[in-house]
Amino acid sequence: MNIRGIYKTSLIDFPGKISTVLFCGGCNLRCGYCHNPELADSWKQLALLSNEEALKVLRKRKNIIDGVTITGGEPTLSENIDSFIERIKEMSLAVKLDSNGLHPEVIARLSDKKLIDYAALDIKTSPEKYPELTKADIDFSRIAESVDVLKNSGIEYEVRSTCIPGYITLDDLAGIGNAIGHVTKYCLQQFNPSVRLLDSSWERLKPYSAETLFQFRDFVLSFADRCDVRGV
Repeated sequence: MNIRGIYKTSLIDFPGKISTVLFCGGCNLRCGYCHNPELADSWKQLALLSNEEALKVLRKRKNIIDGVTITGGEPTLSENIDSFIERIKEMSLAVKLDSNGLHPEVIARLSDKKLIDYAALDIKTSPEKYPELTKADIDFSRIAESVDVLKNSGIEYEVRSTCIPGYITLDDLAGIGNAIGHVTKYCLQQFNPSVRLLDSSWERLKPYSAETLFQFRDFVLSFADRCDVRGV
């Protein structure tokens, strides 16, 4: 699973549950504002936690936690993610997956096998701005396909965006809404430049005001049943 970090107890990563967070190394995007730059760019320099070591930690904590959050980096890049989650499910723990949505076939497979109970899918910006923001040539239709998978899966899910000035605007949100259609839950996250980012120049970027984020929320409710604002 290429696990490069573990946070034993989290009250915020898995809605409604106490979870242990597993951080996977490697990512297929290079977003300048990434809050886990070491996992995206220099993960090979981090200590590798074997699957058995991670499972041992979970076994010790299974009476304390309700679930496991698998995040990154990008977890869907891991080749043996199915078998690893199967081991977690044997402990009767719920599993949440964080993903950028670029591997809809993996999300569909995990969903069909009932290996995930909650999914959070990050949408960075509107389709046309993706190459500039992520430094990657991606096919946004794959992200839209992942959203469709989640809509039809029966599992709980959220779509979320970090509100980067200039990359999440009302026009960008309209473009996202047109591309993914109506969703159950959308989360808008405040941009935090006070932590170490993948590109340090982004640390000089001033976040939106809370008022602006709530204006965005009002618009998102035109294509989402619910919209939460986080970090304000």
